[in-house]
Amino acid sequence: MRLAKSLKTVAAVVTFASALGAQTNPPREPVARIGDQAIYDEDLLPSIAGQLFQIKNQEYEIKTKALETVLNQRVLEAAAKSKGLSTDAFLEQTVDRNVPPPSPGEIEAYYLAQKDRMNQPLAEIRPRLEMALTQAKRQQARQELIEQLRKNSGAAIYLRRPKIEIVADPARIRGSSNAPVTIVEFGDFQCPFCQAVQPTLKGIVDKYQGKVRLGFRDFPLRQIHPQAQQAAEAGRCAAEQGKFWEYHDLLYINQAKLDLNSLKEQARAAALDEEQFASCLASGKFKPQIENDLQSGAGAGVTGTPAFYINGIPLTGAQPASEFEKIIDSQLAETESKKPAQ
Repeated sequence: MRLAKSLKTVAAVVTFASALGAQTNPPREPVARIGDQAIYDEDLLPSIAGQLFQIKNQEYEIKTKALETVLNQRVLEAAAKSKGLSTDAFLEQTVDRNVPPPSPGEIEAYYLAQKDRMNQPLAEIRPRLEMALTQAKRQQARQELIEQLRKNSGAAIYLRRPKIEIVADPARIRGSSNAPVTIVEFGDFQCPFCQAVQPTLKGIVDKYQGKVRLGFRDFPLRQIHPQAQQAAEAGRCAAEQGKFWEYHDLLYINQAKLDLNSLKEQARAAALDEEQFASCLASGKFKPQIENDLQSGAGAGVTGTPAFYINGIPLTGAQPASEFEKIIDSQLAETESKKPAQ
């Protein structure tokens, strides 16, 4: 009897575990069929991965704004509670009553900056301007207080920006191979915005020496930049001789000269083997690799240049250094947090 009961118990456990496994790992369900051939979700990804990634980014931005609001409210409530006050009373006592009224000079400066839009004499609207400036100064002081409360609270944010896997080309990387942050640029040698962002990129690599590396991939916008394709092929031919970045820099410096003769002149300036370079360029042998870069970029959501992926986090356009640094610093902090405690 005991043995029978034990067997029943084991059977029940196995049945429960099987059911649990079925719940946690449901079988794949096809989204369509053509005869005996099934089509699954993953079969759709090559054509829609970029669009889905954009949706995930939008979701992240919405959640980030909501998270900021909740965090600010929670630290403010905690600070107010520690004083036995409501949040409104806490802000009134801690911030509002300590903000000095705007000076006559501040009011006049504000008026002069808005004069054309206001179209009224200063004397008539001075009280209104004073009220608006006072409110703005209070709001700024409140925000500074909340930022300090956030800092003192030691709040930890675990919400992470979505990433997409973008592989850098080992033959076209500038910076340390061991750098924890990789920026992959999809660029076009005839694109003026790509040219404009080059000093920023060089400054970033210099500032974060050993921590950031820069990779380049081709995304020639052939419909609007007729010389971009051949320039991309020329860049590949320079990379074949181990001098991609020297040639890359010369192409952007001399962006108005991307015809065939000028491409060869830049090869000479970069101290390339001119005969090998000319033969390589005439062969068109790198066209498939450039097409592969184009397809990879399009699949990741690239629609224009320059487009960057910083450890898989997208950044579009010729952005200022501060925009790169925000993402880089967050990635370095994330890397640091994953290191085992000493």
